[in-house]
Amino acid sequence: MSLTTELERARGLDIADLADAIESIGFECTRCGACCTKEVDEEGEVEPHTATVFPDEVRTLQEAAGGGGGGENGDAGGDEDDENREWRDVARPMPYGLSEGEAGEEGETFEWALQTDACGDCAFYAEEDGRGVCTVHEDRPLICETYPFSVALDGTAEPAGAPVDSEGVVRAHECEGLGRDISREEAEELAAALKERAIRELEEAIALRENYEPVEAGSGEVVVHDSEGAKRPDGTPVE
Repeated sequence: MSLTTELERARGLDIADLADAIESIGFECTRCGACCTKEVDEEGEVEPHTATVFPDEVRTLQEAAGGGGGGENGDAGGDEDDENREWRDVARPMPYGLSEGEAGEEGETFEWALQTDACGDCAFYAEEDGRGVCTVHEDRPLICETYPFSVALDGTAEPAGAPVDSEGVVRAHECEGLGRDISREEAEELAAALKERAIRELEEAIALRENYEPVEAGSGEVVVHDSEGAKRPDGTPVE
C-alpha cells in the first residue's frame, strides 16, 4: 500500500477508537526510565537509546532545553545558561546505515535520533529520588509522548522490539506500565498524540522520499537525509 494511501488512513483514524484500544490494553507510566536509557544485552553489549525526532522537534528542543520541561515528569529543570543549545546537543544522526571508517563514522543515513550522553542514555533523562525524570517533558517529541504505543500502518515507526500486545491498529511495546488502569481523559489525550504522530511520520516519510537526492559522503563524513533535505550532523544543509 502506498504511503499516500496510508497517510489518508492515518488522517481518518478515530481518536475515540484509539482511546478504546488504549483503555483495553491499559497503561500508566511508572517512571522506571527504561524507555529513556540504554539497553544492555546478555553479552554486556550496550545499545544506546535511540528515538526518532523530527527536524522541527529538534528546533523546539533547542529552545526548550535551557529551561527544562516542567510538568509531572519534568521537575528537574535545565540550566538557564544552556538556552539555545546547538543542534548536536539535541540530535544525532540515526546510526543505521553508518559505518566506522578510518577517519571516524561515515556514510548516509535517514532521520535523526535524540542525542545521548556518555552512558548511552537520552541526553534529557535524569533521575530524581530513584525515579526517571524527563527534563524537557512538556516539549518532548511525539515518539516519547506516545510510548509504549504505535499504530500499525505501513510507513509508521515502532519502538525497538516486537509488539507485546495489540488492539485494532494500536500496538503496545514492552513496558512495565502496561496493563494498569488509565482514565478516559488520559486515554483520549494519548490517542490524539498517537494519531498526530502517525500522520507526522507518514508526512515525513513522503517528504523525505520526494526530497531525497543521493550525496556521496567522503571519508569520515556523515550525511543525514530528512524531510527538509540533506544535512550535516550539525544540522546545516548540504549544498
